[in-house]
Amino acid sequence: MEFRVRAPELKGRGWLNTGGKALTLADLRGKILLLDFWTFCCINCLHVLDELRPLEEKYGDALVVIGVHSPKFEHERDPKALAAAVERYGVHHPVVDDGDMHIWQQYAAKAWPTLAVVDPEGYLVASMAGEGHAEGLSRLIDELVAKHEANGSLHRGDGPYVPPPAPEGLLHFPGKAIELPGGHLLVSDSARHRIVELSPDGETLVRAFGSGVRGEPFSEPQGLVLLPPGVAETAGYDVVVADTVNHQLRGLNLTTGAVTLVAGSGKPWRSTVDDHAHDALAADLSSPWDVAWFDDKVIIAMAGIHQLWWFDPIKRTVGVYAGTTVEALRDGPIPDVWMAQPSGLSVGGNRLWIADSETSALRFVEDGVMHTAVGQGLFDFGHVDGPAAEALFQHPLGVAATADGSVLVADTYNGAVRRFDPASGAVSTVDSGLGEPSDILVTADNTVIVVESAAHRLTRLAPGVVTTVTGERHKTERPPSHLAPGEVTLDVIFTPAPGQKLDSQFGSPVRLVVSASPAELLLEGEGTTTELSRRIVLNPDVPKGVLQVVAQAATCDVDAEFGACHLTRQDWGVPIVIDPAAPDRLPLILRGMDA
Repeated sequence: MEFRVRAPELKGRGWLNTGGKALTLADLRGKILLLDFWTFCCINCLHVLDELRPLEEKYGDALVVIGVHSPKFEHERDPKALAAAVERYGVHHPVVDDGDMHIWQQYAAKAWPTLAVVDPEGYLVASMAGEGHAEGLSRLIDELVAKHEANGSLHRGDGPYVPPPAPEGLLHFPGKAIELPGGHLLVSDSARHRIVELSPDGETLVRAFGSGVRGEPFSEPQGLVLLPPGVAETAGYDVVVADTVNHQLRGLNLTTGAVTLVAGSGKPWRSTVDDHAHDALAADLSSPWDVAWFDDKVIIAMAGIHQLWWFDPIKRTVGVYAGTTVEALRDGPIPDVWMAQPSGLSVGGNRLWIADSETSALRFVEDGVMHTAVGQGLFDFGHVDGPAAEALFQHPLGVAATADGSVLVADTYNGAVRRFDPASGAVSTVDSGLGEPSDILVTADNTVIVVESAAHRLTRLAPGVVTTVTGERHKTERPPSHLAPGEVTLDVIFTPAPGQKLDSQFGSPVRLVVSASPAELLLEGEGTTTELSRRIVLNPDVPKGVLQVVAQAATCDVDAEFGACHLTRQDWGVPIVIDPAAPDRLPLILRGMDA
């Protein structure tokens, strides 16, 4: 007898992109549903949004994508912030606000992003975590279309998406800004997919680079850096642009207006880490979010894989600068550190300052070693001033070193500009009530300009009284997994997508990396292996913690002369509680099929 599971109902706080209508599974019967569990801070979730766009276009009359927004940060629980994020990232499907994580729990999600497929009869047929599933989803949808068209249960036609009104104004969710020689400002107008030059007032358009259409050539660009004159002359362009959603860097010649591709194949990174130099145009990048000139190279905040990379515009090569791709917070020599979506860079003296957004941290590199100035980890955040060891940010995206040695932080989800003073080790609040500030620019005359992304403007920071805020402390509380102390089996469940098989031509097709926070939680089982099942030993004296699990599986197409290869990858931060009465097995679904 075939065992089939009914999909749980979509009971949320509200709906977006439906014209105000709340949808039910009954309303969607007859369509193939693809539920995308996401949160708008998560770079992997943003990758999935882009992976789904071709599927939405290809299967538009048979497939309905539903975004299920299950928030991590407190700011993401705000319905207005969610509405802004849906607009910012060009989400063209209905989104249900799962602010209390009810739908998340009903579908047993354990990671952002998670995808679930529901057939036209209302049964859950597949679930998968992470990114890189587009090809497998396409094959699965083809199978479901054929099956349900044959039995008459597939109903083609328009879906429930209702587009929002077109935006107005000069800027639309600007990302980053730099000052040009002569005082003009260069701004990444991210949601309009262009770079704009503004007069020093920050309100008058001088010229625009790019068509303003996604992908022609820019797609949600972010960071900008002005090259030193000698380097610019040799390279043939003046500014390096982080073309974020295209996974590329572009060069901008300010004299001719020419835009040139200078790094990135255009394919998102799906490989392994090495310390070699690579041809810049052939390399796969992953959501470069900011760029800075440091150590005689362009340093790239590679948000998509939690690393810093370098780019040499003269040799036209790129390589890894810092980080292992593990998403967490760990300091030390830069090859071994852990980061979490580095999104802002600024150079002050011999230090490279970093806004490490998912750990809500301010970090810096000095003499080849990374340090954390402020920040406590992936799940601790808030708006608290005072000694750095006690201070908290909430998903900062921008940072600016100042002439007096202090550092300004665009504390994005707190809507504030914060100041860290290395001399005193204290954090204070300079301004608040801002619209998701994403960058800070200190001009040549020491004017401070804030990129208020959600307010679609640049704002000059007026000199004022620095305040001390003792706000709320938050800790992301996801439903934990209860596990027995001692020996536990960690199983990552992976089934190749339809038409694919595990690809062992270059060795083991799977890789599993396990660590824990605190480290004492794991008595045995830390490290990297080439199997998706692992025996670990949990410390009975550590009552709770987080298991950090990174899994990947390589597949290739079956029975194809020149079949494509694919890499599926996911990072989990699994909260666990030690419970003697709990199971001794932890299953995590990388890709699971029920049909």
